Amino acid sequence: MQSTLGDEGIAEELAESQRQISIAEFFEKNKHMLGFDSGARGLVTAVKEAVDNALDASEEARLKPFVRVKIEEAGDYYRLIVEDEGPGITREQIPKVFGKLLYGSRFHKREQSRGQQGIGISAAVLYSQLTSGKPAKITSRPKGSDRQRYFELIINTDENEPEIQTESDTPPIGRELVGTHGTRIELEMEANMRARQQLIRYIKHTAVVNPHAKIVFEEPGLEDGEEMVFERADGAGLPAETEEIRPHPHGVELGTLLKMLAQTDSHSVSGFLQSEFTRVGKKTAENVIENFRDHHFGREAAWRGPQAHDEVDVKTAVEDAVANKGADATATFAETVAEKVADADRISHHQLRAIVRLAGEETEEEFGTSFGDTVQENALDAAWSAITNDRVTDLYELVDGATSTRKDDETVRALAERIAAKFESEDGNDRATKKRIREYVARAGDMTEEREGATIGETARENVVDAIWASMVTVPDEAPKVKEIADDRDTASELLDAMTETDIISPPTNCLSPITANLVEAGLRKEYDADFYAAATRDADVHGGDPFIVEAGIAYGGDLRAEGSAELLRFANRVPLVYQRGACATTDVIKSIGWRNYNLDQPGGRGVPNGPVVIMVHVASTNVPFTSESKDAVANVPAIEDEIELAIREAARELKSYLNKRQSLKKRQKKQSVIATILPEMAQKLSDVTGNDELDIGDSLARIMNNVLVEREIEDRTVSLVVENHSGTNESPKLTEIVATRPENLSDGATAVEMDDEWFVTWEPTVESGEEAVLEYQIAEDVPFDRVTVEGIEDERLTNNT
Repeated sequence: MQSTLGDEGIAEELAESQRQISIAEFFEKNKHMLGFDSGARGLVTAVKEAVDNALDASEEARLKPFVRVKIEEAGDYYRLIVEDEGPGITREQIPKVFGKLLYGSRFHKREQSRGQQGIGISAAVLYSQLTSGKPAKITSRPKGSDRQRYFELIINTDENEPEIQTESDTPPIGRELVGTHGTRIELEMEANMRARQQLIRYIKHTAVVNPHAKIVFEEPGLEDGEEMVFERADGAGLPAETEEIRPHPHGVELGTLLKMLAQTDSHSVSGFLQSEFTRVGKKTAENVIENFRDHHFGREAAWRGPQAHDEVDVKTAVEDAVANKGADATATFAETVAEKVADADRISHHQLRAIVRLAGEETEEEFGTSFGDTVQENALDAAWSAITNDRVTDLYELVDGATSTRKDDETVRALAERIAAKFESEDGNDRATKKRIREYVARAGDMTEEREGATIGETARENVVDAIWASMVTVPDEAPKVKEIADDRDTASELLDAMTETDIISPPTNCLSPITANLVEAGLRKEYDADFYAAATRDADVHGGDPFIVEAGIAYGGDLRAEGSAELLRFANRVPLVYQRGACATTDVIKSIGWRNYNLDQPGGRGVPNGPVVIMVHVASTNVPFTSESKDAVANVPAIEDEIELAIREAARELKSYLNKRQSLKKRQKKQSVIATILPEMAQKLSDVTGNDELDIGDSLARIMNNVLVEREIEDRTVSLVVENHSGTNESPKLTEIVATRPENLSDGATAVEMDDEWFVTWEPTVESGEEAVLEYQIAEDVPFDRVTVEGIEDERLTNNT
């Protein structure tokens, strides 16, 4: 064939076979990348994408989410129905939202959201049509509209465009919305329920991390009307509204910066920085521009002026360079320049130029003699030659101060001489970038090692570079305009370096909506019956210019599974991460923590701890770094891993305190049980031996155990509640007494409220260690009493004799 067509013929034939691939066509063949790699996982992923869409839409409309998920068998397939009571979708947007990949409203926004890429729900539609050949069936009614809109559509994978097969204002029977507004999607797909546990876990975990949402789930095999209901947590409001922010200078890449430079309306770098980035004001912009000048123009070396013992001086050099201006005017001019140079500790070329110009203006005003540009240039060159006559001495001081004291004088001087020679070989203003200074030092160091046999290591060289750079001064040259930077990649790279090294306040966090520690705990309490709960929300941090917040929660004991490893709950932007647990940064961090320090069992001292414990981690960010398109695992980013560890440890410290206290109370209870058994027998024996009446030991147990004792005394219809604190700390119990008749003349600090013909007397005294407090009140008639309820003191530390 090659001999027939020749090389050119093959190229033409290959060229004819090339064609563009649509994103839909690509994912049609690579659906596993989106989480649709099997029937079991495909069903879970489809549920996840539909529920995420419903939650996001409701929250954006400031409606508390109510989502219904139903899965039913449909012959050889499974039918998934997800309906919400959100804001609904307009007729024009329905085909694009469900029938076009990479179509969405959040991709270009820097604010927290569950979905950003516009792939999720349309990928579920694509998977449905690939496996069953049936269209997606969508019903939607926008809030405030008087009619529902019904579509049946598929995705044209060649064009990545929706193909509408049916459109109607009247949904078929059974496909109408239950609520007055919202969206319903129905998909039939090849699937199975082998991943039922993961599916239920996803729904449950979604309810945990979204305590403001109500979710109803119905699966195959349940009787008609039977369903799982995940109610909202009491008092859980909508998440805080987020606001879009501009990019942060520390998170921009070069290509993005070039694009922004090309598209901005600003002409100056300062205007560009302030208008296009967050946290950049006038002062910060000036700092960036100063660093930009360092990268683009370099700095100028600043040298010490000639000293009294030097062979040359500035005044004589300037006088010799000026001609035909009169002796007095010339002397005054030269003396003015010399004095101002002497007043400066170090002076650079552009600073000397300013001094010469000012001296010329002052002398001209005094003598009427013109000191023009030519005269000033001659004087500048002469003064600069005098100042730089001995660069070696200046550099010797800098090198000697930056290197180890073990460097001998000969080595330091040799290094200084060779660096000075590099300055002398360049242009006359001693201007250089830090990169060039590093080259000077590297070359001088290599030559010194070669000829003097000395060793000048990398640390010493870098210290010398830093010392010389710190002695140099930023030049006053005007920064290039935005258009010039946009047209030059190297200059744009210099601006990016300047932005990166400038200290800039972290991005604002109003673009994030964390759950908050209170609601993290509320979500855990709602779905897990445990004895202990703790939660922590960290302050915001930044990764790659994107702000993020990490939250952690722990539940322990109760009805949680006691055998095996702890249950891990991983979340990102309020979405459960169901798969790829082993590839997630959250799991890696949890495994790396020494859980034995927090009183949990951890075989081998590493790995997920054992016991009845649930560990939850939530990462909220404008750009969560996932490991893949399926968004199942958070990437191992050091900044995020550090915050995950700190959040977990913060909650774990509370767990440790609880477990320590529980262990202590357990020992106390055992001791109290023994004493309570022995004490009456001892009292009886003592009474038998002495022949005295049997001792009243009612208060003895409290005193022996250092308990808080609560007693009731009644005399002449005056009731006294006595609290004796035998413990070693101050106590503030809450006592509630229920009385069948109206109490009167209550002591200060007590309240009485009538409910259903009974009076609830509440008292919250603060009783110091070793002291007692008494509440008195009166009743009009004899009535029976129930036991006083005491809150705020563990049963093991309380003796309630009421």
